[in-house]
Amino acid sequence: MYTVIGKTDSRTFRVLWLLEELGQPYRHIPANPHGEGVVEFNPAGKVPVLIDDGTPITDSTAILTYLADRHGDFTWPAGTLDRARQDSLTQFLLDEFDAALWLAARHSFVLPEEMRLGAIKNTLRWEFERSQKTLSHRMGEGDFVMGDRMTVPDLILAHCLIWALSARFPIVETRLTEFLDRMRQRPAFRRIASP
Repeated sequence: MYTVIGKTDSRTFRVLWLLEELGQPYRHIPANPHGEGVVEFNPAGKVPVLIDDGTPITDSTAILTYLADRHGDFTWPAGTLDRARQDSLTQFLLDEFDAALWLAARHSFVLPEEMRLGAIKNTLRWEFERSQKTLSHRMGEGDFVMGDRMTVPDLILAHCLIWALSARFPIVETRLTEFLDRMRQRPAFRRIASP
């Protein structure tokens, strides 16, 4: 059984959601970053942490990739062109969506107040909107980022879009709004979103 450390209002949501999609048993320990039981597994104090057979794995994307590869679902096989495209989309989402949202969060409440630059958020919103247009052109035909099959990028994108809404970053692409609506209806998503 897996152990997942971190609260659901963080990137931990992605990991719990995938475990629910995979139908894998897990134990969830809600913990804040740098909280009790976190630093001993991740010296940086960040969540999520997945513990498998006594070994901690950190970083939500690394965890998602590990779980998808291990269970042979929500991913394409390594060494295939589909996997290369999946990894490319994953990196795009991390660079253009996740990074912008995290930087905005840092300048909103993470950094010490004297280090925050409030004006940076306008630039980040602009970049976020531009990135949505790029992603819309890169998405496959179908319900998911790559087309007809749900993969790791779908979990990251849905989580980032929810994060964007809570950070008041507008979703300007109808295709992404429709995507998020579909993801929110998934039973596995709903089990994590409303425990």
